[in-house]
Amino acid sequence: MNETLFERGLERRKATLGSEYVENSLSKATEFSKGFQSFITEYCWGTAWGDDRLDARTRSMLNIVMIAALNRMHEWELHFRGALRNGVTRDELDALITHLTIYCGVPVGVECHRIANRVLAELAAGGVEK
Repeated sequence: MNETLFERGLERRKATLGSEYVENSLSKATEFSKGFQSFITEYCWGTAWGDDRLDARTRSMLNIVMIAALNRMHEWELHFRGALRNGVTRDELDALITHLTIYCGVPVGVECHRIANRVLAELAAGGVEK
């Protein structure tokens, strides 16, 4: 394991997904999944998210569309929340969902809107307006 990439990845992962979520994922890792958590942190977050050629906001917008195209809605919700943390506005997220609906299909767009509405309502109920 490359400690520098892991530490950079851990920082980026927490900044996007939230420290609580990341710490929970790492602490609940089993002997079987510990290596995978390290791999994700180092490779995905340390390498792909770790360079400065694209900012976190742009990467979040890319992920919103790519993860929707893969129809991975659990991950999509995590990255929707992350996009808000990374400064993507509600209006931009709405435009992204409209755009991805054309290319990924109406059922995917409907599911993205359902999740987005739920997340935004949860945030508002918790006193967080994004």
